[in-house]
Amino acid sequence: MNTRHILAAAMLLFSLGASAQRLTLNQDLVDLGQVLFRRPVTAQFTLSNTGRKPLKITQVRSSCGCTDVNYPQGEIPAGQSFQVSITYDAATMGHFEKRVGIYSNGSETPVVLALRGVVVEEVIDFKGQYPFVLGDVQAEANDIEFDNVNRSDRPYQRIHIYNNSTNTVEPVVMHLPPYLKAEVSPSKIKPHRGGTVTIILDPRSLRDFGLTQTSVYLGMYPGDKVSADKEISVSAVLLPNFENMTAEQLAAAPSLSLSTDSLKLGSFNGKKKLKGEIILTNNGRSTLDIRSLQMFTAGIQVSLSDTKIQPGQSAKMKITAIERILRSARSKPRILMITNDPNHTKVIINILVNKD
Repeated sequence: MNTRHILAAAMLLFSLGASAQRLTLNQDLVDLGQVLFRRPVTAQFTLSNTGRKPLKITQVRSSCGCTDVNYPQGEIPAGQSFQVSITYDAATMGHFEKRVGIYSNGSETPVVLALRGVVVEEVIDFKGQYPFVLGDVQAEANDIEFDNVNRSDRPYQRIHIYNNSTNTVEPVVMHLPPYLKAEVSPSKIKPHRGGTVTIILDPRSLRDFGLTQTSVYLGMYPGDKVSADKEISVSAVLLPNFENMTAEQLAAAPSLSLSTDSLKLGSFNGKKKLKGEIILTNNGRSTLDIRSLQMFTAGIQVSLSDTKIQPGQSAKMKITAIERILRSARSKPRILMITNDPNHTKVIINILVNKD
C-alpha cells in the first residue's frame, strides 16, 4: 500500500471515530422568568446523540449545590433524543443563572446547559394593554426606537407579550442584525400567561451616524417562518461625540437655526402630494455640515439646496408628502438631520399632515 492510500485510510478512520458519538442540543439556555421564593422550578432540555454509536453520560457537574439534575443513566442509542431536567431550589431572592456541564464518552468537552430567572415573593403581572398582535401572541408594542445613542451606550428596550392562545409558545426573535441581540423571558409561555421580549442594541456595531432601521420577527417556536404579522420595527439614532471639544472650539463652531421644526402641510383633500419649505441658517463661525438627512418613514421626499452652509448663509429644504404612501405608514412622518453643530447634533423635523 503506498503512502497516499495509508494517509487516506488514516483520515477515514479518524473521521469515523470522531463521529462515533456526538452529543448535541436544541437549546442551551432556558429562561424561567419570575420564580416564586422557596418553590423549586425545573427546566427541560432536549439533547440528541447524533453520532453513529451508543452514547453514555459519564459525569454531570453543576455550578452550585442548589441544582438537581435528572438524566438517562444507561446508553443512548445513535440518533435518539432524550431529556435532561434541571431543578433549581429557589431559596435565594433575586436574579439567578446556573450552569450544568454534561460529560459523555463522545467528547472530553462538556455540553453546558444554563437556566436563569428571578426569584420573587410574588409574581408581578404587566398591567398595561396589549393592542398589537404578533403571530399567536398579543403585544404592548410592535415598534422600538433607540434615540440619542452614543457609541459607549448599551441601551435595551422591553416589549411585554401575552399568550392568548390555548397552546404553550416558545417565542424566538428572528432575523437579528449583528448590532441587535434579543432575549425572551420566560423561554416558554403557557396559555394565558405573559412574558417579555428584550431587544439589546450594541452601538459599536452600527456603521454610520444617524438613523439605522431594520425589522425583526417574533416567531412562536424555533424555526418558525417569517411573516409580516410577526414584524417588530427597530430604529436607532447614533450621535457623533462632541464632549471633548475645548472652549475655543465651541466658540468657533457652527450654529444651526430653523424657520420651524414642525412643518404643517394641512390636509390632502384629494391631492396626491403636499409641499412645503424650511429655511436652515448658520449663525455660527464655521461651516455647518449637514452630515446625514434621513426620513423615519416612507412617503416623505426631501431635497436640500446645500449640505455645507457657510457662516451667515442659509439653505432651503423642500419637503414633499405623498398621500398614497403615507396612508399606510406605521409611524409619524419625521425628518432626521445629523449636523456638526455641537448644540444641534440631532435635529428632528415633524411633518404634520392630516391623512383624512
